[in-house]
Order: sequence, then C-alpha cells, then structure tokens
Amino acid sequence: MGSPVSSLRTNGSLLEVEDLRVAFAAGGREVRAVDGVSYKVDAGSTLAIIGESGSGKTVGCRAIMGLLPAGAAISGSARLRGTELIGLSDAALRKHRGSDMAMVFQDPARSLNPTMRVGAQITEAIRTHRKVSRSEAHVQAVELLRLVRIPAADRRFYEYPHQLSGGMRQRVVIAMALACRPKLLIADEATTALDVTTQAQIMELLLELQQELDMALIFISHDLGLAASYADEVIVMYAGKIVEQAPAKRLFGAGGTVKMRYTRALLDAIPHLERPAHTELPVVSGRPPDPTMLPPGCSFAPRCPSAADDCRTTAPGLIEHAQSHRWACWHPCENGGAA
Repeated sequence: MGSPVSSLRTNGSLLEVEDLRVAFAAGGREVRAVDGVSYKVDAGSTLAIIGESGSGKTVGCRAIMGLLPAGAAISGSARLRGTELIGLSDAALRKHRGSDMAMVFQDPARSLNPTMRVGAQITEAIRTHRKVSRSEAHVQAVELLRLVRIPAADRRFYEYPHQLSGGMRQRVVIAMALACRPKLLIADEATTALDVTTQAQIMELLLELQQELDMALIFISHDLGLAASYADEVIVMYAGKIVEQAPAKRLFGAGGTVKMRYTRALLDAIPHLERPAHTELPVVSGRPPDPTMLPPGCSFAPRCPSAADDCRTTAPGLIEHAQSHRWACWHPCENGGAA
C-alpha cells in the first residue's frame, strides 16, 4: 500500500513542513483552512502549490512567514534550515523574513506605496534588514532593479508605481523581496494579474534569479499549466489538505500518471490547441465545500463523477503509493487516464 504521510523523508531540506494546521473562528464555528499539510523544499528547487481559491495554499505559506492575524490557531512544524518557525515571536520572525525567506504577493499595486518613489521603497527594505548608509542602500537598490531586468534602472529608481507597467511593478516587488538574498522565495499568484506574455517573462525571470542566487522557490497558483512548465515538484491542495504530490515530470510528462480525480479534473479543464473548434471546455462541476462543514468522507466526493459509497463515508489518507508520488483517493485514475 505504501508509506503513510508521517514517514515523509525530510533530511537535508531547506524547508521542512510537518502536519501544519491553521484554523480560524468564524461565527462560532471552526474553519480548518490548512489541515495536516506536510512537505519539504530542497535548496535550489521549485515547488508549485496548486488549487482553487480557498484550498489553503496562501494561508499555509503565510503561516510559515508569520503573516497571519493574531486570531489564527497554528500548530505543527515548519523548520527553515533547522530553525522552527511555528511559535516564534514576531520579533524573532522578523529576523528571518527578508534575510532567510521572502514573499511576493499577487497584486503589486497593493504591495507598493503609491506616494513613494520605487527606489525609496527598495532602499527602505534594504535598510530594514541591513546596517548600511542611505548612499550604499541607493547603490544596492539600483543593482536590484538591474538584477530583475528593469531597463534604465537609474531613471526608474526615481519613478512612482503608477508610472510603471504591471510587469514592471511586479519586478519592483520581486526586487524588494530579494533585497537580502533570501534562501527561500514564496511567489503567491505573482503572475495572475498579468497578460500571458508578461506572465511568462516573470516566471522566466524568477527561475533565472533562482539559479543566480541558489534560491528555493515556492510558487502558489491555480494554473496547472504553470506548474507543468516550471516546477520540479507539484502539490495539489483541496479543502485545506494535500490530495496529490509528485515530481512535475511524473504528473505531466509523456505518459503522465495523474491519480487523484481532482487533479485530473483540473488538468482536463486546461484549454488545448488540439481540441476541436467550438467544443465546450470541461469544467470542475459544483463548488468547494464549506470549510466549517466539511463532508465526512473525501471532501471532493460531492463534485466527483466517480465517487463511490466509500468516498462519501471515509476520507482517504495521503499515501505514498509509488516512489515520490503521494495521493489521497480511494478510486484513482487508471494509468493517469481521464476521470
């Protein structure tokens, strides 16, 4: 049958997450936003965390960064280079944010102060974590703008966010995140608001910077196409849990072996040029479950066309059925085939 999730090997990893749980109180009920998530990220590797809105992707990463509101109940473990992050004080976490780990958010317009020149915002990020003079921070900020491939960096330093395109603003946010050369960068839907061409440019930039800085990258997305193109490892989340995890090549390469029915449904919904013209695209029917009233069995069962009685009564465990491939499904797709 394979090894249970608790036996996940994490030796030598940059980031080791074990049984991470995050809950919120809402109207007298408990919302289990992240429910027993475990994974590892090696130095220099790229992990994609995929799922619909509300699946727990962002909440889990914000918990690691210490960016959740005070009312969140967080348990489990997240070790960065051996240092336990869960339970650290905010002051202790600030020492790791920026220098060891950083996060790029979805909307650069909300991440940047519209009343400050972009260069001033980057120098502020640098001086928050490093004891350098204003003049030295200025030099480093211009170097960062060049690092993220912004042309005429000396001139752009003095411009305001509204004077830049969406792609340029996202590059500025990335430059701020890289101010202290973190070993782990989390990109939370960093390309969602961009057009397809700019999206590809930003992803290529992130991978180039990853190579230059020997940095691990976690990118959060709802786009399986991005995961197939850029990730080394893929985690698929649904209703706060990991439902499938495998190397990207195993899932999306020739003869791919997608097993979990939800992953298959997401994959089938990707538009393909070879589809006959004017054919209706497959969709994942229904809606994600109410996180305060999760069904007793598999959370995806109410939306799954292949659900059987056991799916509705007992939740499947996340099991390593094949080497480096875990999935939670009582009736997996055969040979990675269609659901």
